[in-house]
Amino acid sequence: MTAPDRPSSPLLVALLAALALAPAGTTAQTRPAASVGALPAAPHAAGRPPAPAPQATPAEEEEVTVKTNLDRPAVWVADRVTYTIEITCRRGVDILVDDLSPDKLKLVGLEVVSSDTARQAGSGDVIRYEFRYVLTTYRVDVPTLTIGPLPVRYYARREGERPADAAPAGTVRVPEAAIAFRSLLPDAQPSYPVRDSRPAAQRLLVYRILRPIGVGLIVLSIVPVGFMAIGLVRRARQGRRSTVRRSLRQTRQAARAALEEVRAADPATADARRAAFARLDALVRQHLSDVCGVPTPGLTPAEISTVLGACASRMPVDLASSVLTSCELARYAGPELLPSADAWRDTLTQAEQVLAAGR
Repeated sequence: MTAPDRPSSPLLVALLAALALAPAGTTAQTRPAASVGALPAAPHAAGRPPAPAPQATPAEEEEVTVKTNLDRPAVWVADRVTYTIEITCRRGVDILVDDLSPDKLKLVGLEVVSSDTARQAGSGDVIRYEFRYVLTTYRVDVPTLTIGPLPVRYYARREGERPADAAPAGTVRVPEAAIAFRSLLPDAQPSYPVRDSRPAAQRLLVYRILRPIGVGLIVLSIVPVGFMAIGLVRRARQGRRSTVRRSLRQTRQAARAALEEVRAADPATADARRAAFARLDALVRQHLSDVCGVPTPGLTPAEISTVLGACASRMPVDLASSVLTSCELARYAGPELLPSADAWRDTLTQAEQVLAAGR
């Protein structure tokens, strides 16, 4: 080795010796570890910011949500159960209501009695539907009554577009439901007789003794009631007879007074003659009712003649019918058919004969 190749000082020789004796990992430990945050970020593709990580949409933010409810878990024969479907539409979508019509329900052992629909628009472009179905069953051979799943289509709402013309945006599924059937009839029975063929159980001795005693008490209680009813009927008959007698006397007096008033009237004009005929008609009808006991105010002259056939011996039926016919003609006919003053005097004479009969 030449002079320039030798170390220039003893200090340099000592440093070289220390480096040669040091462990291999010492150099790595002395180097500071690079921080992750200190690393340079990779350049974005085409200068765009990184896309955010995908997040799961919560259930309450779905476009269409469905809830179902049954007001009872089990039914008997002919019981009623209310099945409710609640649908909530968001984000400007709506459902096809026809998909939830009663005939679309997939029923096993059930029948639809009635149905109704309610629609409510809420805040935030939210629409809520409530479909209520009243169901019943008349079958006993189905142990579990079921309502099958039902697909419901929904579409995006647009102004001026009919639901039938809109393109479907998706389908939501109404879950199935089950109702237990409970009956007092035994299971696995081939027929269901209305009555049992077994004889009725014999009553206890005390009830067999009490039955004739109860019947006797009922008979004893009926006897005084029967006597009381007989007494009331007798009194009513006696009172009716006395009332009829008094009414006949009063009727005769009233008939005479009314006849004198009608005779004193001078129906010179058409209106006065019509009013006189009306008073005479009422007077004759009342007399016929009092004498023959027939309700004549609501009968026509022809009907009165038929009804009064039983008392023709005491009452001139034909004459009374002629008087009532003239009175009806004067009351309801037109001015051209109104009876004259001579016809009034003739009718008054005939009415006097009718009122004089049966006294």
